[in-house]
Amino acid sequence: MAGGAREVLTLQLGHFAGFVGAHWWNQQDAALCRPTDAKEPPGELCPDVLYRTGRTLHGQETYTPRLILMDLKGSLSSLKQEGGLYRDKQLDAAIAWQGKLTTHKEEIYPKNPYLQDLLSAEGVLNSDGIWRVKSIPNGKGPPPFTTATTPKPVIPTEGSIRVWSDFLRVHLHPRSICMIQKYNHDGEAGRLEAFGQGESILKEPKYLEELEDRLHFYVEECDYLQGFQILCDLHNGFSGVGAKAAELLHDEYSGRGIITWGLLPGPYRLGEPQKNIYRLLNTAFGLVHLSAHSSLVCPLSLGGSLGLQPEPPVNFPHLQYDATLPFHCGAILATALDTVTVPYRLCSSPVSMVHLADMLNFSGKKVVTAGATIPFPLVPSQSLPDTLMQLGEATPWTPLSACGDPSGTCCFAQSVVLRGLDRACHTSQLTPGTPLPSSLHACTTGEEVLAQYLQQQQPRVRSSSHLLLTPCKVVPPYPYLFSSSLGQQVESIPVLGALCSSSSLNRTLGDLAKDLAKLDLRRWASFMDAGVEQDDLEETLQELRSLAQCYQSGDSLMD
Repeated sequence: MAGGAREVLTLQLGHFAGFVGAHWWNQQDAALCRPTDAKEPPGELCPDVLYRTGRTLHGQETYTPRLILMDLKGSLSSLKQEGGLYRDKQLDAAIAWQGKLTTHKEEIYPKNPYLQDLLSAEGVLNSDGIWRVKSIPNGKGPPPFTTATTPKPVIPTEGSIRVWSDFLRVHLHPRSICMIQKYNHDGEAGRLEAFGQGESILKEPKYLEELEDRLHFYVEECDYLQGFQILCDLHNGFSGVGAKAAELLHDEYSGRGIITWGLLPGPYRLGEPQKNIYRLLNTAFGLVHLSAHSSLVCPLSLGGSLGLQPEPPVNFPHLQYDATLPFHCGAILATALDTVTVPYRLCSSPVSMVHLADMLNFSGKKVVTAGATIPFPLVPSQSLPDTLMQLGEATPWTPLSACGDPSGTCCFAQSVVLRGLDRACHTSQLTPGTPLPSSLHACTTGEEVLAQYLQQQQPRVRSSSHLLLTPCKVVPPYPYLFSSSLGQQVESIPVLGALCSSSSLNRTLGDLAKDLAKLDLRRWASFMDAGVEQDDLEETLQELRSLAQCYQSGDSLMD
């Protein structure tokens, strides 16, 4: 592509965002480590969109995520804040000092057993104190973990995963991790619970300057920055951090795309009233403020509802997962994210973040829903037209935005990606002269099959679709969630993913506003004490109602 990669800077804000992000980066890393005999063709997705090249102080080449992440004290476990690839200059200066040294050590967390093989696989710390990284194949990423000289990695058990850093297999740049020391990850005290607390963090010069410094570092080395993607907890105080971060990006980097993924863990329990009320308030404030400063906002959750009435988690016909485990939920949402973000990560003819947002967010519709079929159910004897015809008129993907059952709703615009199918399956394999079961069987390319199917499903909708040969990687530490019908060893899967501007948001955002209006805020004064005024609540309520009205049925692009 002329002009090089169109870079994206990722902001990862919050602990559940950490779980989704760790799986996301592991999947990117697995794609980089494709063995030389890989069946899928290289070059469909451009890793330079998300990654940056660099060198350690000792000249070793590195390839690390273009990432800024923020989390709370106690969330890193054995992961060092400065990462493991680069020696810290201040530490080097201290070692050069010949005078008396006093060392203060924090409690050291044991490394998760799953990560014990990471250092031996990727490099060695020599006796001279210099980290020697093993050669980087094709100049990209660490060596694959399945080579003859590399021991087979241990598959992590759910019980061994306490925090997201317990299963992150990707080395981070020293400027990636920003710890918020004034709040605790563990315990009942000192928690980041409310939107106002999160907003106030980025009003403090210490944290604001630290974020701005990291932004400038990454942005200034980009040749063509297309924008920012924000992975942000929506249910806790990080919704406020995300809102202020989006506002900062909107003000400082005008014209760049800002796509925000508002992340919520699985279903919640009725027996925790304060958590549930705070979740409602944070979600409402977060959606309103994030949509004001982002190009596009998409809630992502395996729960069935954003409001106070809990709904059962969504169901995937070919997955068996535990909705109470962030390790499982994060893996599924990362797989969806890895698919729906394909348009702005393509090597050839990419759709920029700004153009993707413009296609979906017309008439004030800044919020979109996501859906995915994980894995896409194509059996070996079938073609893509066969499978799509069997799906009938039902929505072909599982909803992932906690907006309830999409039946009976309409779509205003959509971006759809299908990946991981062999080219031989793209079109009908019927013997010439055989009557065609559907018009899809007459199509001559897979792209035509997918586009025509979407047009038949939603005739009056603006649709963008992409068909890729590259599947989604699900190698360890991705949890094994697949039904026995798929076999015992699954390393990659086909996935169908979609972003939709849907009328279901009229009901979802409207119900959220109704729940908010019913609250007796005198009972929840602690939320207001965190920096939110009564006027702020009334304004958020009005904005939420206005946002809901944008998605009334009949307000179609084609009307």
